Amino acid sequence: MAEWVYEVVRQGGYLGIMFLMALENIIPPIPSELIMGLGGIAVARGDMQFWPLLLWGTLGAALGNYVLFLAADRLGYERLRPFINRWGRWLTLEWHDVEVAGRFLRRHGHWVVFVLRFMPMFRTVISIPAGLAHMGHAKFLVFTALGAAIWNAVLIMGGRWLGRTLAEAEQWLGWATVVVAAITIAFYVWRVISWKPREE
Repeated sequence: MAEWVYEVVRQGGYLGIMFLMALENIIPPIPSELIMGLGGIAVARGDMQFWPLLLWGTLGAALGNYVLFLAADRLGYERLRPFINRWGRWLTLEWHDVEVAGRFLRRHGHWVVFVLRFMPMFRTVISIPAGLAHMGHAKFLVFTALGAAIWNAVLIMGGRWLGRTLAEAEQWLGWATVVVAAITIAFYVWRVISWKPREE
């Protein structure tokens, strides 16, 4: 898969990077670690430049997160409640958790959005409670873009190092992404199995 994504990245150029990063945050088919890591490999091989790659990748991440944010902002808490009550077991949360998160986000939301941009499982999901809490749109976009820019820069530099150090860098990055995905899925399964509603 990594070789295919690398060709998409190389041939699609910076607009392709933006599209993949936006899509990764709405319907995550390909993780950003792989997209921006392969972008870093393209930088090492002279197919791309660091700063345009960082700019377009960050723009795509911000746009993708903003789509989720807008959907949640329009939905609001009360429309969400029946959904949480019905699917809470699979989401591993209940309505009390949503209320607590909402109060916390209204108070410290911009910093939460910024910090969670560095955490693979939570960086996309945080857009939904931020929207439900009706965080200011400009504040959400600024802190999302800042966090995404820092994370993307780390991924690009890591990919660039791989591209300069290893001949088969795409394969190494592809396997690393598979391992991270497997750990994430295992953690979710453990959460579902071990989760118990508060009333129990």
